[in-house]
Amino acid sequence: MLASIQSAALVGIRALPVTVEVHAGRGLPQWVITGLPDGAVRESRERVCAALAQSGFEVPARRIIVNLGPADLRKAGTAFDLPIALALLAATAQLAPEALAGALVVGELGLDGTVRAVRGALPVARLAVAEGRTLVLPASVAGEAGLVPATRARAVRTLREAVAGLARGTWPDSPVPPPPAQPHPGDDLADVLGQPAAVRALVVAAAGHHNLAMIGPPGAGKTMLARRLPGLLPPLDDEARLDVVAIHSVAGVLDAERLHATRRPFRAPHHTISVAGLVGGGPGPRPGEVSLAHHGVLFIDEASCLAQPQLDALRQPIEDREVHVARVGGALRFPSDVLLVLAMNPCPCGHAGHPTVACRCAPAALARYAQRIGGPLADRIDLHVAVAPVPPSALAGAGATAAPVSPDTTDAWRPRIAAARARQHARFGGVNARVPAPRLLADGAIAREARDFLADAATRLALSARAFHRVLRVARTIADLAGDDTVAVGAVAEALRYRPIRPAEGDRAFASALGAGARAPAPRRVAGQASPEALARNVQRGGAS
Repeated sequence: MLASIQSAALVGIRALPVTVEVHAGRGLPQWVITGLPDGAVRESRERVCAALAQSGFEVPARRIIVNLGPADLRKAGTAFDLPIALALLAATAQLAPEALAGALVVGELGLDGTVRAVRGALPVARLAVAEGRTLVLPASVAGEAGLVPATRARAVRTLREAVAGLARGTWPDSPVPPPPAQPHPGDDLADVLGQPAAVRALVVAAAGHHNLAMIGPPGAGKTMLARRLPGLLPPLDDEARLDVVAIHSVAGVLDAERLHATRRPFRAPHHTISVAGLVGGGPGPRPGEVSLAHHGVLFIDEASCLAQPQLDALRQPIEDREVHVARVGGALRFPSDVLLVLAMNPCPCGHAGHPTVACRCAPAALARYAQRIGGPLADRIDLHVAVAPVPPSALAGAGATAAPVSPDTTDAWRPRIAAARARQHARFGGVNARVPAPRLLADGAIAREARDFLADAATRLALSARAFHRVLRVARTIADLAGDDTVAVGAVAEALRYRPIRPAEGDRAFASALGAGARAPAPRRVAGQASPEALARNVQRGGAS
């Protein structure tokens, strides 16, 4: 006898329909599973047989053929256990075949008949809604599926519950627990001591969604600053939250807090991470850290210690906002719209340019270390800021020379950042970092003197075309934070301070400008030390501040 039921397979972060067909016929007892199954799917035979026996059903001694169609789509994971078991019961007259109509079933079976969680419940729920089917899935992931509007989800805990629900149309009560209370962010800008320039760069990055690089000695507060960035960003809307939950679910890292969180994700992978772990791939393949940070912040500490293949792999996802994973069986796309934050030391010993600790690195070591962040990647970073060490007297909170506690707080900056983003969406339909270059120089968007000043500075500082437009985007964000409709000279001058300057001495000096301090022939001035007017005068004279 032949029976079929509908299920789903994960391809990237989407779920595609799969028809599970089971034929129980005459012949020697044997199981055959066709349709490009992986090892976990082939092992479902043992799990299904044990679960049927433990649940009180007959395990037929027949030749059983299981086909997962379409046959040219690779099937992976344990989500086909429950639909195979139900279709086998229908094929052996232990369940009415018509009971399976209109259902879409996923779930892993334990040997005792329990139904266990599977990855990708939210994409499967989206598929069920699109096809107008009733979704039968494990109770442990019912809350995830319930996030999709109009989902008809039936949560089951055991195989017997699934059979009874399909046969009689009655399902066990599965109350969805209320979403947990959102924890207080805790990470506030008010805790930052003596870093006004870094705080300003953080605010500009949040307002325009600009990539940020922080260079400073160990313990200067780079990680502390980066962890305060998600609190400055606006909360996720419903559509973005579903996208984030879907990615985390497919990757198998979804937790209860992320399920209902509106705070943007913050991912901080270790610098020893592999290319597949960073941008996606491996068996499956699965999303990497750059996709897990979608709509949020990707923070890479010790970026200069990241291997060169990993650094090169970051370029395309940051520029295109999606990852292309090509395999022999096809190509997948994972979204990667992230705000990239890099943190690095100025040299191998970490003390180049330190006011009190001498650097022990040779000039050649400094040049090699600075070249770890190559020009193409550095060119994609909108804001480069030096993070100076905080004096111990400031940390102790005493002394006449102690740096004052920042008067800025996250709660004070968040509405101003939201207002700046609202101006950008009204003007361009998106944030400034994503504005197409031709629209940046529209009439009236930038003052004539600011346009001339930027053109002169780009020539003297040897800015690339990408860097030129990124400076203009940052200047537009600075003007939006100030509530100005027109970009003035001061905004352009401040934006130029955030670029790694290429001095006339050449690329070697430029390589050390990321943080080599006193060892560089023409050291870059720390952001915040010069006013926009002073920088403008310096650039007009042909220098770099």
